Amino acid sequence: MVEDVNLAKELIAKRAARELTDGQLVNLGIGIPTLVANYQPEGVRVILQSEGGITAMWTKAKPDAIDMNYFDASGGFIAVQPGAACFDSLTSFAIIRGGHIDLTILGALEVDQEGNLASWIIPGKMVHGIGGAMDLVAGSKNMIVTMLHTEKGESKILKKCRLPLTGKGMVKMIITELCVMKVTDKGLVVTEIFDNSSKEEVIRLTEAELIFQ
Repeated sequence: MVEDVNLAKELIAKRAARELTDGQLVNLGIGIPTLVANYQPEGVRVILQSEGGITAMWTKAKPDAIDMNYFDASGGFIAVQPGAACFDSLTSFAIIRGGHIDLTILGALEVDQEGNLASWIIPGKMVHGIGGAMDLVAGSKNMIVTMLHTEKGESKILKKCRLPLTGKGMVKMIITELCVMKVTDKGLVVTEIFDNSSKEEVIRLTEAELIFQ
């Protein structure tokens, strides 16, 4: 396991970026997903969408080139490329609810082996309400969850989510700092284990039942 949390998040983002394919319209959620913008594969051009009201090619803005009008879902300032479009939330959610998002990459509090996602709890606690995640889960053609494998030593990949669901059966892939998992009809399949981990560690830190290729 990667002990440095920031390094772990970067590892997850780099691996998630490999799932981007040319021409996609991609939504990046709060947290780790926004880091994916910095690792877009060479030669692959995607249009990133933020529910705040922007579509563009972007990366993290350099400190000397910040425009406070442009920011991602985490509130971080971004540098946009020519052709960017800005619009109101009504238009943004029409894009999302209309099924135009090819891929959504979201964080999560819990995911289970059935592809269920829990990403919010009681307002005033860890996340202030459900936000736009429910719309993204329902409206996207494909969804990947990027998150740390555990929280305070407890697995976040469960047999059954305990927190209120954001979406049911919508998660297709889970990427953590330990491994990559795909949600299939047969169950949760581990397709990759990273060099910093092992099969034994993945089993020990995962509550869900796993299938290994």
